[in-house]
Amino acid sequence: MTRAGAGTDVAVAPERYGLVRSVSPEIDRMCVRCGTIALVSSRPASAQHLRDLARLRRVKDRIDREYAKPLDVEALARGVHMSAGHLSRAFRQAYGESPYSYLMTRRIERAMALLRRGDLSVTEVCFEVGCASLGTFSTRFTELVGMPPSAYRREAARATAGIPSCVSKQVTRPVRNREAPAASRN
Repeated sequence: MTRAGAGTDVAVAPERYGLVRSVSPEIDRMCVRCGTIALVSSRPASAQHLRDLARLRRVKDRIDREYAKPLDVEALARGVHMSAGHLSRAFRQAYGESPYSYLMTRRIERAMALLRRGDLSVTEVCFEVGCASLGTFSTRFTELVGMPPSAYRREAARATAGIPSCVSKQVTRPVRNREAPAASRN
């Protein structure tokens, strides 16, 4: 490897230091998730890649807007003229999770806000956020938050009393792409 010259940044000229190819596919995935891959890539983005990213952004925006409606990957893919398989692969590569996982996380985020208010039952919240099955809703909620919705409703009402909703939303945001810590389950 060549020694770094004065003022030369490895992220600006990775090929100079033999870093064009990543050591591990896992590092590549992490770089894509946090946006670093754009800094170390020596190839400019193709026009097709940029169009795909714009379509993926439209899918993500649609999920954010219509999370309470019945959405499936096939319908989302049709809306942006992609196959369901291609949409799933591209979405996962761009955002680090599948469209379905992102949809469920968005639903759980909204459910958390509704449960913090305390004026709706868990069943009402389940249907309000677009889930058709109380069992699936409770399971996914418990995976992301670390406690069942009913326990969260009790705890969150106490813990966020007197805190503005915009602050409590940030503090209580669910964990994405991994289960909640085992220590918080009980």
